[in-house]
Amino acid sequence: MKRCLKCLIPDAVPDISLSSDGICNLCHDSGQLASETDKEEANRRDYETDFEKTLAQCKGQGEYDCLVPLSGGKDSIYLLYRLKVECKLKVLAFTVDVNIPALAWDNIRRALAKLNIDHITYSPSNDFYERTFRYLLRNQEKRGAVYTISYVYAPLFEGDAIKLAIEKGIPLVLAGYSPGQPEPERMLYEFSRKLICETDWTPPELASCGEFSADDLGRFFKPGDYPAGTHFPRYLAPFHAWPYNQEEIMRKVVELGLVATSKHANPIHSNYPINWLLMYSDLRTFGYNPYAPEFSALIRRGKANRNYWRFMGPMVDFLIRNRLGPGKEVTRSLNWLGLTTNDLRITKPYGAYDPITGPA
Repeated sequence: MKRCLKCLIPDAVPDISLSSDGICNLCHDSGQLASETDKEEANRRDYETDFEKTLAQCKGQGEYDCLVPLSGGKDSIYLLYRLKVECKLKVLAFTVDVNIPALAWDNIRRALAKLNIDHITYSPSNDFYERTFRYLLRNQEKRGAVYTISYVYAPLFEGDAIKLAIEKGIPLVLAGYSPGQPEPERMLYEFSRKLICETDWTPPELASCGEFSADDLGRFFKPGDYPAGTHFPRYLAPFHAWPYNQEEIMRKVVELGLVATSKHANPIHSNYPINWLLMYSDLRTFGYNPYAPEFSALIRRGKANRNYWRFMGPMVDFLIRNRLGPGKEVTRSLNWLGLTTNDLRITKPYGAYDPITGPA
């Protein structure tokens, strides 16, 4: 596999080609890149204006000004700091305790103590998640394991956050998504009001496959379950509104004492353990790491360090393929779910699990 010498995107990514000088078509099209960068910056400034107004309006409306889903990664940790210390908000942190590694829990405990922030932990039954992960990995949609799991796993904990915000009358849910996360069709800065107020978040494939009970499917957020007049919170991604630099955030959380070491700030070590299995599956299926396009986009726009990912990207892929170091989580997750590598397969069409667009 070859990678672009500038942004490091692999040539195995669809619609990517490298010229004889080793530069990809995205980097060569400097005019298009500049246009996209200018448009993104204009959008960011619009988001920033809206975000500043929104924070001013939400202050003092209730016991808490905002709810922050806290995974223990660098972005959600730094978001807590900015909201509490810089924006002077009353923050409630919320963690869904599913598949969170010990290092991320260490980050959570340290940051909460440092910032003196209230925290609620929800520990759902592991049985449901085990069955869900097992089914999804054996029945992936065309975009592979990371997309398949993300379109079910993320809406579960996002929905849990919305439910808690409604229960406590919190007007804002503020998530630590970096630019490019989640997929643009799901969110650019904010979940749409239609998605929050009208859309049943139950993945259509799970509802129709016959393997999940009504209680299982009831875990997904359904605005129709709430009475008329319910106030649904806005769900925003502040890092879509603020200038973002991955390396700077990794440095700051250590400098501020929010995490113990640079290792604790590294997304490779704070990520969900099952994510190593998802990357392993997609590397086998597609020949490249599914996160590579996202990081390459950040590099092209000056939001991530090329030199860091020049070495780290191939190293991570090596560890995953050979199940070494943190890549051992591939084997652990397979054993946990009772799967073999032959069980990791694509059987569903594009969008099968997406409640926004439905099956293609």
